[in-house]
Amino acid sequence: MQKVLDEIKQILIKNNLSLSTAESCTGGLISSYLTDIDGASNFIFQNLVTYSNEAKHRYLGVQKETLEKFGAVSIETAYEMSQGLLELADTSIATTGILGPTGGSKEKPIGLVYISFGYKKDNKKQIEVIKYISPKKGRHNIKVDIVEHGLKGYLKYLKNITTLLD
Repeated sequence: MQKVLDEIKQILIKNNLSLSTAESCTGGLISSYLTDIDGASNFIFQNLVTYSNEAKHRYLGVQKETLEKFGAVSIETAYEMSQGLLELADTSIATTGILGPTGGSKEKPIGLVYISFGYKKDNKKQIEVIKYISPKKGRHNIKVDIVEHGLKGYLKYLKNITTLLD
């Protein structure tokens, strides 16, 4: 994981990009991983834990209608979380999911997460949302798996957008 974090740092600094995160199910663990990087203050702008629907609405601008119609754990909510973050920084990572052991359903099983990545340039936003279901068991193991999957996904996303910048 250290190699992934080092690459994220290098790409963000080389391209003078900032990052903000919003975490629901991961509860700040992505932020913790990122702030373990020496020099993280050179690219991290703001990290939020928006666990409740009210926090998602108040701090990120997720529409109440989105939360009511699709739920907190949805592609639509993850998308809007990144939209809100891109008002703060050039790039974003947002997570919303179900860690269990309760709360899962057939449609939304335990381990399900939506992770959004965003990029803003000249007030144009590009957002990608991925769906992932962790095969791990137990809240902590699922959370760590989601964070590591998300950071690897963000690195891949960064590599894609920065090839457009070169």
